[in-house]
Amino acid sequence: MVVDDQVMVRAGVCAIVGSQDDLEVVAEAGDGAAALELAARVRPDVVLMDVRMPGMDGLTATALLTAGPEAPRVIVLTTFHQDAYVFQALRAGASGFLLKDADPASLVAAIRTVAAGEAMLSPAVTRRLIDAFATGSVTAARDDDPRLGRLTPRERDVLTHLATGLSNAEIGAALGIAAGTVKAHVNALLPKLGARDRVQATIVAYDLGLARPR
Repeated sequence: MVVDDQVMVRAGVCAIVGSQDDLEVVAEAGDGAAALELAARVRPDVVLMDVRMPGMDGLTATALLTAGPEAPRVIVLTTFHQDAYVFQALRAGASGFLLKDADPASLVAAIRTVAAGEAMLSPAVTRRLIDAFATGSVTAARDDDPRLGRLTPRERDVLTHLATGLSNAEIGAALGIAAGTVKAHVNALLPKLGARDRVQATIVAYDLGLARPR
């Protein structure tokens, strides 16, 4: 589903998506409220969501869309480079964030990536995100954040290593446990953190102060 208040932008995105044999546009919406209504009926796998729209904005719509069961994956598309949008989108439950000047191949790749259950951020967004944590412009949560209390000590260890970009096998080697055990811990800690994938879990790890940029 493509959500954007500009008709020409929607038409362009729909043309790109529709040109792929394995992708189909099932609905279009011009604002967040319409997106919620349509999503309830057509149940899209992936939503391409604009940020600034009249009425309900894309960030609010993303949070509401991803809060329910069997929620679609959301990729936020925007022309704005402000870091605040990135952080808000990720915390709202978005699985991807792309600027609208991305080339068609990047857009298609992002759709396929999040549809497969992974998360996707453009390299420029990832760099700014890490820089913001490094400079302290994103404040870490307090030590009494309830999300910390939900994790076992081992899950904290796994999350800390996960946030450095290590694979399950590498985390297992570092902690002296099997890769399958690491996978089980990751599957257990994601719902406790309210994260849908490893990238969102990494954001939470930085939020909680469990990870620090090197």
